[in-house]
Amino acid sequence: MPEILYDGRKVQVYEKLLALGEYAGQTREWTETLWVDLLGIPSLYEELVYYLEHHDYKDHFQYEGYSLIDLYVWQMNRYNLIKDLGKNTAECNKETMVLRSFRTMIELMKNPEEYLKRLREGRGMDRL
Repeated sequence: MPEILYDGRKVQVYEKLLALGEYAGQTREWTETLWVDLLGIPSLYEELVYYLEHHDYKDHFQYEGYSLIDLYVWQMNRYNLIKDLGKNTAECNKETMVLRSFRTMIELMKNPEEYLKRLREGRGMDRL
């Protein structure tokens, strides 16, 4: 019979991610899908562990020249553009933006051509 390996650290990270996802207003299904995808990319998973422990990005992981901080800022800009506010309000959930930066990084890795195009698109007439 094969031995069963139990990694208590991963269980803790999973539970913390679920709690963060709930706080950020994400569905459990969305957060669990993010979890599965993160497990397949060990260096990105380690970025998540660092974030959960320090509430800050380690920012060592990059793909196609983009870091998680770049994607966080991109998410914030999209939020501001959609809300047409030009600034971050109290209703802007920063944890949601963090989780979405991880999701965007995963999507960028899965489909670089599409996501690089999205990331490089301007803000239309608002762009200086």
